[in-house]
Amino acid sequence: MVTTVGTESTLSDLVQDLVQLDKAAIEAYGAAIERLESVEYKQQLSRFRQDHEEHTRTLGAWLHEHRQETPASGGMKQTLASGKVALAGLMGDKQILEAMKTNEDDTNTAYERAVNHREADGVRATFEKNLGDERRHRSWMESVIATL
Repeated sequence: MVTTVGTESTLSDLVQDLVQLDKAAIEAYGAAIERLESVEYKQQLSRFRQDHEEHTRTLGAWLHEHRQETPASGGMKQTLASGKVALAGLMGDKQILEAMKTNEDDTNTAYERAVNHREADGVRATFEKNLGDERRHRSWMESVIATL
């Protein structure tokens, strides 16, 4: 899926969309963890899922502080992200990780855009930290996929 997250005109819309994207990632990680055979991969993806949970808490607190609603779910993004993983699960660990990497490509793109959003000053450090997490997730997946 190609994301448009990060192109929003207002900062509050951006943060709400990032929360949705992270919630979709949490669900996709859950789907992947259920389907992976490797215990090592399951453990690593559980740690990455925790990062996404932290992102939703931090960004949700920002939304609350600015009297904005926090999205309850990942919406359509969640369905697409988890569906990709479920289909890949029919083929094996490599395909599951490849599906998860495409999800991480989207979160990387979204946070790269967020860091550069014209209104991001007050929350830029959070975006940068989250982007660092996303880059670490994708890098791990790329290195493992290359060995499978």
